[in-house]
Amino acid sequence: MNMFLRLKSEKRNIFYRNFRIINQAGIRIIPALALSVISLIASSQATPVKVPDWALPGSATHQQVPPPPDFHRATITENKQIGIFEGQSEVGAALAPGSSKYNAATGQYTIASAGYNIWYTRDEFRYLWKKMSGDVSLAADISFPDKEGYFDRKAVLIFRQNLEDDSKEAMVALHGGGLIHLAYRLDKGQSLKEMRVDQKGALRLGIEKHGDAFAIYISIAGEPMKQYGEPVHLQIDGPFYVGIGFCSHLPDKVDTAILSNVILENAAGKIK
Repeated sequence: MNMFLRLKSEKRNIFYRNFRIINQAGIRIIPALALSVISLIASSQATPVKVPDWALPGSATHQQVPPPPDFHRATITENKQIGIFEGQSEVGAALAPGSSKYNAATGQYTIASAGYNIWYTRDEFRYLWKKMSGDVSLAADISFPDKEGYFDRKAVLIFRQNLEDDSKEAMVALHGGGLIHLAYRLDKGQSLKEMRVDQKGALRLGIEKHGDAFAIYISIAGEPMKQYGEPVHLQIDGPFYVGIGFCSHLPDKVDTAILSNVILENAAGKIK
């Protein structure tokens, strides 16, 4: 019996000695591993993002130009519902990742995004979307929390044939500087055309698809929504994508827009 107890005690002592050795070794190894991870993170953060000259925003000393004809980035998509939308995408994969969130209590969609532009032959923006067919009415209040953001940033209500960066599309947009327009890309890879509104700033925008006709609706200061000008015509096949989005107009810097009181109806004549 005594011999059995001695053997049991010796095994226990061997276990604890080995545990202390492993533990001590772990104490030495873990900080080294942590330092390596921190060094890697710091190194990646220190590497500047390369912005092509054509993508730099317009300024007193620089004019933004169209991207090269063969330039594209693959869109990154999350098929995860957010509010009334079925998914969200980084169309054109901007150099800085965006994000979005929905507040069910206030009905607000907060969209954070970088992106060189939604213009020319390809787009970069954060897009919250739903697949639909037929006639559609879409409207939303729009605001920019940072009043000092870049003047050409834009919040959009937009129809797209697909999620590629050069897709056919029709959109209404409110820019940071107050410009409002109805813009459309007649075919894949073509430059956008536009119809500008002769007033600046709007509390609420809407876009209606009725057949192949797309019309812009505006409310400048809270008055009832009114159609502005004549519709433009664009043929897109159902199912197509329809939703809301935002682009900071800064290729590698994220800004934010808030869209609220969103109406999305599978019929024309429902904008309010």
